[in-house]
Amino acid sequence: MPLFHDRPRLQMRTHTDPTTTNSANASDRSLPDNVAFRELDAEDLPGEPVLQDDASLEIAVRSLLSPTGHGRRENQDNFLTVDSLGQARLLWHEQETRLRLADWPAGHRRLAVLDGMGGHSHGREAAEKVIEGLLGLPAAADLAQLSEALDALHQRLYQEFHTAGLETGCTLVLLEIPHQGSAMLFHVGDSRLYAIDEHRVQCLTVDHVPATHLAMLGLLNGAQWFQQVHIQTSSQISQAFILGSTLGVPHLYAETIDANLYELHEGNLPLFLRGLGDRRILTLEPGRVYLIASDGLWHLSRPQAFIQRWPALLAQPQRPLEELMDELLAVLAETIHQQRSLPDDNCTVILVRKPLQTQCPPNRP
Repeated sequence: MPLFHDRPRLQMRTHTDPTTTNSANASDRSLPDNVAFRELDAEDLPGEPVLQDDASLEIAVRSLLSPTGHGRRENQDNFLTVDSLGQARLLWHEQETRLRLADWPAGHRRLAVLDGMGGHSHGREAAEKVIEGLLGLPAAADLAQLSEALDALHQRLYQEFHTAGLETGCTLVLLEIPHQGSAMLFHVGDSRLYAIDEHRVQCLTVDHVPATHLAMLGLLNGAQWFQQVHIQTSSQISQAFILGSTLGVPHLYAETIDANLYELHEGNLPLFLRGLGDRRILTLEPGRVYLIASDGLWHLSRPQAFIQRWPALLAQPQRPLEELMDELLAVLAETIHQQRSLPDDNCTVILVRKPLQTQCPPNRP
């Protein structure tokens, strides 16, 4: 049995979604005809009913240009959800686009959040190029093969952008979820994956930021690292998809950016971060809510004051995730104003929940 399934073929529809505030001309919203992953010409599917996904996972997704309406003018975030029927959602030119992956294996899922590097031109384009690559990436059943394919995608896009003289990149948090078995995590940058239950919030990824590099060099302890990463706010990043990495430098300052991604794992993480490697198997526990998000969700003066409210906001198994998502983002907008954290950032969130075996999935609106 091959570890990778055949490359999917695409059918496409586009539409304007109220969660993305910028608009694009209709002619610009289609994916380009010459992208490498496409094996069939895209076809608009007007009026075709959307097939119903199974209820083994409940998923909600939002991508906001600005939670308050007073932030950035361009949404450099992106996301990808591919459900168990091969139906994909993503942003293209800041508009939500739906695709059908004709050869996607039944029951397999892929979820990803990306954040184009703010302050860099072409940050949005970098995230979109990675989305293109993810659409062409066959469904993976093995972590090593998934990792190899994503490393290859990074190298290809690095060469493409480097040749064009563009120094930019994006974050990537990806969950690959086979029909049977545990999920696979692949993480680059400072977007995050959290697990939430009624008692606590647990961050399951390690930010690729200077404080993490300092901790790897033994220059920060656990409390100091947490203070710099999860209490304070910073726009600095030490690794990004397409751009490359400075995390592997064995001293404090890096003169150049390494073209290769530097994986954090048990062999190079400090003791207080062990178990949080970038690429690992992850069992999704029934009843917990998993949150994948760009840093716009916690880009606040006092981020923990908001994050510690998540159990009360999200650990409500009888309510649909769509409702919980709306409340989460409404509270975020209120908190931004209360903490005077304007201007706010792009914000993209995916919520995932595996229902308890004895629990019927909540009715969706």
